[in-house]
Amino acid sequence: MPRRHSIFDDLITLPWWFNLLLAAAAYVLLKVWVPTVEFHSPVFRGVALAVPIFATVLTAMLVLISAVSAIRAWSKGELLNKQTGIRSVKELPWKDFEYLVGEAYRCKGFHVEENTGIGPDGGIDLTLTKDGEKHLVQCKNWKTKSVGVPIVRELYGVVTAENASGGIIVCSGSFTRDAIAFSRGKPIELVEGTELVRLIGEVQTQQKVETVSTEPVLSAQPSCPTCSSPMVMRTARKTGSHFWGCSRFPKCRGTRNVTG
Repeated sequence: MPRRHSIFDDLITLPWWFNLLLAAAAYVLLKVWVPTVEFHSPVFRGVALAVPIFATVLTAMLVLISAVSAIRAWSKGELLNKQTGIRSVKELPWKDFEYLVGEAYRCKGFHVEENTGIGPDGGIDLTLTKDGEKHLVQCKNWKTKSVGVPIVRELYGVVTAENASGGIIVCSGSFTRDAIAFSRGKPIELVEGTELVRLIGEVQTQQKVETVSTEPVLSAQPSCPTCSSPMVMRTARKTGSHFWGCSRFPKCRGTRNVTG
């Protein structure tokens, strides 16, 4: 069932200071300016008399929303900073997991739009925008199974339909071999639990997570699935996540996901 949106849902996702500016603008416009306007129509004059009362209520509501927005921003920062590793991430409720992923990408410089509303959604959880590019994100905090290829196919279809720059699936576990194979050569990035933990560690103000070295270990160094050449650890420019890339790049563009 799709999530139900309201104006309140949209406003609380905005920065707290923006809602405070809206409150000030509403007060000046409706409480100060409207009463000074001379209306010839009796209907408009009657409305103008009631507007100052409405302005007070609207201003109070916007100030309250601004406070809620500020509290939400603070709580998301706390949620990010208190993570200590993949275990604490997996213990999060599904909604907090979405908040955590969104906050991590926000700290990486992305504008994050949340799919607010009631109830879980099998569609897009977050929309990331940066440098004019839009990425659609699905968050999967599954504790008992790997994310399979149907989820990747679904996201790829949405990315194509929305004409987005790419899609990202973030999970607290891992992806199946079929899911990884399907994502190759497509604008889909698969972020496994170990990669998510590494991303969290990079943006925590006081690092608490146990991070894994990003230097490749020779004995664990995989071979390119395209040309069988040795692979090297690389960092995705747009998202900051890590992946194995062919050492013959750009002649060969083979990649593998980091599995921890």
